[in-house]
Amino acid sequence: MRLNDLDERIVHALAEDARRSYADIGQEVGLSAPAVKRRVDRLRAEGAITGFTVRVDPAALGWKTEGYIELYCSRNTSPEAIHRGLSRYPEVASASTVTGEADAIVQVFAADMRHFERVLERIAGEPFVERTKSVLVLSPLLRRFSSGSPG
Repeated sequence: MRLNDLDERIVHALAEDARRSYADIGQEVGLSAPAVKRRVDRLRAEGAITGFTVRVDPAALGWKTEGYIELYCSRNTSPEAIHRGLSRYPEVASASTVTGEADAIVQVFAADMRHFERVLERIAGEPFVERTKSVLVLSPLLRRFSSGSPG
């Protein structure tokens, strides 16, 4: 499903802050609050909007250790299986399939090195994971986007 321009603007407004009122969004996009609500309800019914979530700053949880884990998966592991396996870990900030030797890369936040190591061990123990390779972030140099997926 491809969103029209108005629906896309509404989705972007919600992605920025899912708690914004329909009146506030309507003012931004040039619609009444009931018209925005109808569009959001339609977008949810059609599956364009799959839910609303909270994005938490990992530092607020005391998770200041950041690392990346490359996953090397068993043959024929689907992206859906990887997603299902990783979605159980609150420490996983993002995960993406990638080109190259690894099948996926996972961004993890943890309280300390031991916590990161425990998460790494649990992820490495997933049935679809053959091996992992990890790196720790020393100093983030540039971040232009949040760690979640766009939109």
